[in-house]
Amino acid sequence: MNALVEPPTIEAGFGFEVDAAHEAHEPPEARGVPRDAVRLLVSRGDADPVDATFRDLGRFLIPGDLLVVNTSATIPAALDGRLPDGEPVVVHLSGTLPGDTWLVEARRPDAGATSPFGPEGAVEIALLGGGTVALLAPFAGSRRLWMALPHTDQPVLEYAAAHGRPIRYRYVPRDWSLARYQTVFARDPGSAEMPSASRPFSHRLVTDLVSRGVVIAPLLLHTGVSSLEGGETPYPERYHVPSTTAATINALRRRGGRVIAAGTTVVRALATVTDDRGSVHPGHGWTDVVVTPASPVPSIDGLLTGWHEPASSHLQMLEAFAGPGPLCAAYHRAFELGYLWHEFGDSHLILRDSTR
Repeated sequence: MNALVEPPTIEAGFGFEVDAAHEAHEPPEARGVPRDAVRLLVSRGDADPVDATFRDLGRFLIPGDLLVVNTSATIPAALDGRLPDGEPVVVHLSGTLPGDTWLVEARRPDAGATSPFGPEGAVEIALLGGGTVALLAPFAGSRRLWMALPHTDQPVLEYAAAHGRPIRYRYVPRDWSLARYQTVFARDPGSAEMPSASRPFSHRLVTDLVSRGVVIAPLLLHTGVSSLEGGETPYPERYHVPSTTAATINALRRRGGRVIAAGTTVVRALATVTDDRGSVHPGHGWTDVVVTPASPVPSIDGLLTGWHEPASSHLQMLEAFAGPGPLCAAYHRAFELGYLWHEFGDSHLILRDSTR
């Protein structure tokens, strides 16, 4: 384990790197841990973080709290193909853009993992399941994402269901079934990667929360590939906030209730439709909103999330909720206690108010 010489800071990337001992290399069920039994660190304002288990979530919520969840389902977005010279390549479908184009990432296979590349010019990739993906032009602000036009004999999502597999990165050494990448709330296929903050929920836990008086409301945001490189900003993602969810949030906040976002995807969607007065409006389309400490989301009082890499753009969003001091204390505590990072890892509940 890497030593922490000084208290971590946002600017210093918390003073550590996530090593193999802190990475979740497989679903928790594969190591004998039920989904809802992963660890949960709870941050409440300036209070010391509390170490718990995810199935204890109801202890930290109160009757009338509103939990907003993402109903996006993960698609098998990794497609095998070949470059014009015959070199094998993996195409990651990241998400749709207006029109018929997609955002994609192309990666070279390497011993079960993949590494990104950016060809010098536009190129057409032959898909092994039939059809092609034409890389049209680099996406602005990214060194590896491309605007692309898939040509397949069936709709892209159907093609991916027939020929694709879930995206995975080098810290997960083997493929897992698509079911391992779905949450209990998954309903609408479209996410390139799992909205992983909700993965630890089980049907039993959802029932327990509802029996305690916690209200659950849905929205949709299809998440793209998450492995942003340094200097990259989040790209557009498709979202839909229903009118019923917007009305429920507004009514609850008028009564002084708390809104808890299940994941950074939920935060981004709500940030897109929340006005300066904190009122939430229904909406749909593509969002390019980036949440930072300079632009917090007044309609949200808490955030349920996983653990993010140092220097990740997600940390700016978390800092907007917790503040730099409590956030660094939580990450310091999680690292020392051996919490696990990434989509199959442990969880973090951040509540702004330490008095309830």
